[in-house]
Amino acid sequence: MLEGLANSSLYSWVIIPLLIFLARICDVSIGTFRIILVSKGGKILASVLGFFEVLIWLLAITQVLQHLSNWVCFVAYGLGFASGNFIGITIEEKLALGFQALRFISKSSVDVDVLTMALRDEGYGATVLEAKGGKGKVNIIFTIVPRKAVKEVLTVARQIDPEVFVSVQDIRSIKSGYVPNQNFRQRFRRLSKKK
Repeated sequence: MLEGLANSSLYSWVIIPLLIFLARICDVSIGTFRIILVSKGGKILASVLGFFEVLIWLLAITQVLQHLSNWVCFVAYGLGFASGNFIGITIEEKLALGFQALRFISKSSVDVDVLTMALRDEGYGATVLEAKGGKGKVNIIFTIVPRKAVKEVLTVARQIDPEVFVSVQDIRSIKSGYVPNQNFRQRFRRLSKKK
């Protein structure tokens, strides 16, 4: 019976391509996440993930090579690769590992003072520099926040100064500084009500 299934069209044209597709999703998702871990210095976990990534890839490519006359296997391989990239990036975004450096550039010293106070009240370090931009004096705030908090911090910054210029950069590691334990938005609301 298994021999009959192996020779059937269903097996060759549906099951094998589906398995190749799923294997590629798995290995490319793992690979995408592994590369992100490597960039953040996660040597051990990246190495373990690399082992499974290559193992799954070998299984997938073996099936493609055994079915060279089946064009559906090639399409499944390509679609699995594309889907795996998407899924791997989505997983990493959901986990939001690591920290990001934020630079806020504002022309308003009042808004800079309020934003700096909000950041410091939350427990983030905030370094303020006076600088000269193309249109005159500006203030720059440097801070480092966990990636999970970046959207909240940016939302609050835009509420304080809608015209603030922001740049965001990944940070591989930090040695010291402040990382808050509470929700930034809740703390900012409390700060706003005190005024």
